[in-house]
Amino acid sequence: MFDLTYCNETLANEGHSLDRQCEIAAELGYMGLELALGSLVPRPHELSDAEVGAIRETVEKHGLKVTGLHWLLAPYPELSITDPATQDAARAVLVRLVDICAAMGGRVLVHGSPAQRQPMPGRTAEQAAAQLPAFFAPVAEAAERAGVTYCLEPLSARECAVVNNVAAAIRVVDAVGSPAFRTMIDTSAAGLSDSVPVPDLLAKWLPDPRIAHVHLNDTNRGAPGMGDDPFPAIVAAIRAAGWPHPPAVEPFRTIIDAAATAAMAAGTLRACWQAAA
Repeated sequence: MFDLTYCNETLANEGHSLDRQCEIAAELGYMGLELALGSLVPRPHELSDAEVGAIRETVEKHGLKVTGLHWLLAPYPELSITDPATQDAARAVLVRLVDICAAMGGRVLVHGSPAQRQPMPGRTAEQAAAQLPAFFAPVAEAAERAGVTYCLEPLSARECAVVNNVAAAIRVVDAVGSPAFRTMIDTSAAGLSDSVPVPDLLAKWLPDPRIAHVHLNDTNRGAPGMGDDPFPAIVAAIRAAGWPHPPAVEPFRTIIDAAATAAMAAGTLRACWQAAA
């Protein structure tokens, strides 16, 4: 059985309610949703405990789980984790999102948010990266208390200048030094920025406990099946590693519509899983 979770924003962007997003995901055999909360509410950290519980209840009544959160700072264009003037406010938002993720039953938070981690003017990418351990240490402490895992996502250089490959993310993870602060592999970003093929990257890093999550998407920004990336080899590497967590499908564009895209991804990945048996 190849369990998959689906990143909800393409469904939300087409105007589907959370109920309908869940119906589509369940009909296609996904086991959960990884939520970009900014696709549901404008200021996610301001959700009340009752509102958090209602979102979880909506998802779970469809037989799904909230598996995690991503696009954490995307709703906050005024914030930056590299700007001393806004770091405290950004950290407060993230700590609240950690607690929200735990209350929703999620396992992992994925910190991508490229616009909010660009170097400040006059600073290099290396200088910006050097700030990150001190910034994230309190967030990691919050994640440890909450029983969730917080992942710094390596992004492609097309998106952001700071932390563009797994090795760079691992350096930050090691500097933070918390079991609740790890990194992850996004196959699209890795295909664009890492120096080795994605299947080899997965084979190397998935056994490492500092890797906590996987996103599956094509380097053309579509879902698996929408491009030419080697998903048979990618899925075979995941299967060979005995990866224990549901990978999240995260397309940034659709073919026909979001539901058709989710269906294509699920069909492609399950066929690849069976072929790797």
